[in-house]
Amino acid sequence: MSGRRILVSPLNWGLGHATRCVPLIKKFQLEGSEIILSANGRAKNFLQMEFPELKFISSPDYNIRYSNILPLWLMIFIQSPAILFSILKEHKWLDEVIEEYKIDEVISDNRYGLWTKKIRCVFITHQLMIKCPSFLFFLEPILHRIVKRFVLRYTECWVPDYEGAENLSGDLSHKYPLCDNTKFIGPLSRFNDEERNNSEQPSSKILRADFLICFILSGPEPQRTRLEKKILKLSNLFRYNVLLIQGKTDENYEEYFGDHLRIVSNIKTNDLKYIITHTPLIICRAGYSGIMDLDALGKVGTLIPTPGQTEQEYLAKYLSQGDDYDVIRQSNFSYEFKKRSKMYHK
Repeated sequence: MSGRRILVSPLNWGLGHATRCVPLIKKFQLEGSEIILSANGRAKNFLQMEFPELKFISSPDYNIRYSNILPLWLMIFIQSPAILFSILKEHKWLDEVIEEYKIDEVISDNRYGLWTKKIRCVFITHQLMIKCPSFLFFLEPILHRIVKRFVLRYTECWVPDYEGAENLSGDLSHKYPLCDNTKFIGPLSRFNDEERNNSEQPSSKILRADFLICFILSGPEPQRTRLEKKILKLSNLFRYNVLLIQGKTDENYEEYFGDHLRIVSNIKTNDLKYIITHTPLIICRAGYSGIMDLDALGKVGTLIPTPGQTEQEYLAKYLSQGDDYDVIRQSNFSYEFKKRSKMYHK
């Protein structure tokens, strides 16, 4: 691996695909490889903050649009022709990049078009099957075969989960037999890095309070903002220090809201590790990468799946079947939080 030039390119869908590339990038660096990054939007902002010394190159984006009215799964279906066109576009783009930058290997996190037979290409995903709404469950085997056809174009496919019954992704990666080029590599978390020290308090004064609850927001708009507004409306209930991390990687500010609510637009990885480790209750989206982060720190939390995002709705239901994770629906958030606020206060 030493001396190789590796292109790492995560999908720009929330931050999860980018955050779970962090341990791989660090591993490749320790092995002496040269890393080139390619990402868009918030994923790019995050990786530039984590690795300011690395070279970034522009790449095609899927440019997925979201709706204030239609559920996310339906918006994806409507845009599927445009998404397929973007996959073809990034596949053509990759050939040009390999030639220009002399790339030796490609690591693609859920970007389906970054494969070629010229060099080794690795596809990272925890979704070997795509969860559909219950009334469209009959489409799941068909979608699995489509995903499988893409996976087989890559040299290898890495599934970031545990193999066997005790796993984090359930049916998403364990329902069907694996392809010959596919293997489980264990969960990937930016907190797996042993060099990260969670014993030191954050440098920011606003983060040094003893928080009882930390809300970690992420994912696409408008649902991210809708959940944030619900939290702000309940701030008068807080009789203890609460932290709200907005997940806005393109902004950088800190503020107080009322007597007990602290708000930060974004947070460094070391500080986030400290907060998660030292805060009794973590309330976050049911995104898979966030779940892997909690698992890496030996923590559990309350999950709020993004409405209409079938993957998160499934993961929340799957993980809540055990004794560790709790689930609150966004549509019912205000009622559920008020009902539990006395318990939180205790």
